[in-house]
Amino acid sequence: MNRFEGKTVLVTGGNSGIGLAAAQAFAREGARVVITGRDAAALETARATLGTVGGNAAIAIRNETGTVAAARELTRQLQEAGVRLDAVFINAGMARFAALPDVDEALWDATFNANVKGAFFQVQALLPILNKGTSIVLNGSINAHIGMPNSSVYAASKAALISLAKTLSGELIGAGIRVNVVSPGPVATPLYGKLGLDADTLAATAAQIQGQVPLGRFGTPDEIASTVLHLSAPESAFIVGTEIVADGGMSQL
Repeated sequence: MNRFEGKTVLVTGGNSGIGLAAAQAFAREGARVVITGRDAAALETARATLGTVGGNAAIAIRNETGTVAAARELTRQLQEAGVRLDAVFINAGMARFAALPDVDEALWDATFNANVKGAFFQVQALLPILNKGTSIVLNGSINAHIGMPNSSVYAASKAALISLAKTLSGELIGAGIRVNVVSPGPVATPLYGKLGLDADTLAATAAQIQGQVPLGRFGTPDEIASTVLHLSAPESAFIVGTEIVADGGMSQL
């Protein structure tokens, strides 16, 4: 299928994990893909990979989410390149777990800047270059629903994104733009190595989480990417302000 032939798609945080899997999936469907990320080397590797996947020349832009200036700078660079967008996957963010007594203001601010402020102001900045019919997908998390210990700040930031999908959809629907959320459960990505936990704690946490998944395994980035594509494609045009949970039944059963 070529559901995105002739379309241009932006994936923030598209140089690894779920973001890269989504970018590759869009490229296979014919899209011209723009990816962003913080790591210049990883971005270049991802850009080269995307060219071999879909045949279209991908664009890679180094950009760190979390500030209004970064959001506006990304849009400026896209405008200079003559880019207009048909789909956006706001995937860039951060995950740091800490027990309540250990949470400090720096952790709170870094998490909400990356996951909420960055997402909100990126959507705002992109408005002038969104084509009518654009689909925006926000990357949420089941942590917004399950009350996992040590995840309070991260979970709250993802709950905010779920709310944004509804309010932004209500505001943008007149312009033909819809916003939805994909909320993954535990997925095998490099993100798990960035939770701020030592190796033994990380292994124990991963085992504990996996034991709570009815399917008995972590998900794959490709499985989440397929949901992102569905929400971005014309086939889902009647889905607005909605969250799709892809978690192996962890929050459902």
